Amino acid sequence: MGQLKNTTKETIAAYAFLAPNLTGFLIFTSIPVLASLGLSFMRWDLLTAPRFVGIDNFIQLFRDPLFWKYCWNTIYLMLAIPFSISGSLILALALNQKIKGVVFFRTIYFLPTICSGVAIFMLWRLVYNPEFGIFNTMIAKFGEIIGVPLKGPFWLSDEKWAKPALIIMGIWQMVGGYNMILYLAALQGVPRHLYEAAEIDGANSWQKFWAVTWPQISPTTFFIATMSIIGGFQAGFDPAYIMTGGGPNGATTTIIYYIYNHAFEWYHMGYAAAISWVLFLIIFLITLAKWKLFSNEVTY
Repeated sequence: MGQLKNTTKETIAAYAFLAPNLTGFLIFTSIPVLASLGLSFMRWDLLTAPRFVGIDNFIQLFRDPLFWKYCWNTIYLMLAIPFSISGSLILALALNQKIKGVVFFRTIYFLPTICSGVAIFMLWRLVYNPEFGIFNTMIAKFGEIIGVPLKGPFWLSDEKWAKPALIIMGIWQMVGGYNMILYLAALQGVPRHLYEAAEIDGANSWQKFWAVTWPQISPTTFFIATMSIIGGFQAGFDPAYIMTGGGPNGATTTIIYYIYNHAFEWYHMGYAAAISWVLFLIIFLITLAKWKLFSNEVTY
């Protein structure tokens, strides 16, 4: 009886600690989400009363060529993900060594993550400037060295180069970020005796990585890949808004940017809500498929 009473008190205490966060979630997250679902079946311009239109917004959405174009833009920009994950792992392996000043280097590589995104995007606008940007200046200098006049592209105003430019910047920004920290934590959690056993068997550095390190950090890799894909579908607004305005000719407009345009530029609130729920469905299905296909390959 006494044990049951103590358990009840612990349960009540647990709910008491959870109550503030749970209340905030219900009020500021779940209710707006459910409201957006209802709004997706409406036509509303913020000035007149919402009008129920059924599934017309969704029918219009799947017939909208711009939606599919911006879906492609979003997926194209997500090509940065495998490169950034690989770079984070390589950087974590390097910074996991016992070298002098390793804390300083970890701080330097993590710094872009905590810097203001607006400042970074403005800086990269200067980097990509076709007249005096560092990339085009380096290309011109290289042309002088080899005796061939070279001129860099118009990075942010050329449809062919705008998305690659954002990908390059995204890789630079993400390599030393939270993924690197997660990999560092995972690497430091690999049991030392596994490396010792591999060394006794005569394994070289690559063999130790492939046979010991990679399987041991597979849960972290799975988590990073999953969260990166989810984040990739939700990303792209800030750099496009600041650096390109979604152009040129919509080349850097992503699904999130398209939602913003419909909601806050054109006041098509119902249509924007419909796009949001289709995006949610896409993310959910891809995440579920990834979990079904790859979770069995993860070593826990």
